[in-house]
Amino acid sequence: MNRTRTAGFVSAAAVVALTLTASAYAQVNNGCTNASLHGIYAFHITGQILAPAAVAGPVSGVALTTFDGFGNLTQIDNIVHNGVVPVEDWRPANGTYTVNSDCTGTFTFTPAPTNPADGGPALKVHFVLMSFGAEILTVVTGSPNTPPFTASIVSTGTRLTLAAPGGTIQ
Repeated sequence: MNRTRTAGFVSAAAVVALTLTASAYAQVNNGCTNASLHGIYAFHITGQILAPAAVAGPVSGVALTTFDGFGNLTQIDNIVHNGVVPVEDWRPANGTYTVNSDCTGTFTFTPAPTNPADGGPALKVHFVLMSFGAEILTVVTGSPNTPPFTASIVSTGTRLTLAAPGGTIQ
């Protein structure tokens, strides 16, 4: 009889502890805002599109993305898909982003190539900011306006520090 009561008490205590842990996590505030993501970031992109079959295959590339600190972004990228290099060297894109107080967030962008052969869907990306916004880890999670696709595409971005005329660091 005592074992049953003890087991019930331990189970109830575990449920309370898990509930408190979940509540504490939901209230994490690391002080991040849209302003935490600003500047020019160089990204290394790798992964693959898994489905639909018509577009399945490996993806690799690089991107240079400028975040304005207010929720807007511009980007140029060079993405090799299924071993096919893009027609134009640098494909432009623009979009928006949101940074949560726990330093997670999302951004979406729409490619705007000058050559239709380099077209692609708008992409939705989830991210985590690291090192006070100096680095960003991303995963493509879909498209906000095209049929669903399955992909495993990740990237790591690093904020650039550029020397301005006169040798000062920006």
